[in-house]
Amino acid sequence: MPKMKTHRGAAKRFKKTATGKLKRGKAYRSHILTKKSPKRKRKLRRPGLVFKGDQSRIAQLLPYK
Repeated sequence: MPKMKTHRGAAKRFKKTATGKLKRGKAYRSHILTKKSPKRKRKLRRPGLVFKGDQSRIAQLLPYK
């Protein structure tokens, strides 16, 4: 059986944590930032975790991570 290929789009968006969970960036931080409060923008900087129900699907795209 040939090697599986890593989905390059997913590889750029997700990282694995030490415990095996998937880390992701938050949305809504790319533009139209003037109307968003500093507190909201600050919280968007922090990474989030992938929802448990989606984790197995995304993990299939990243076989060697």
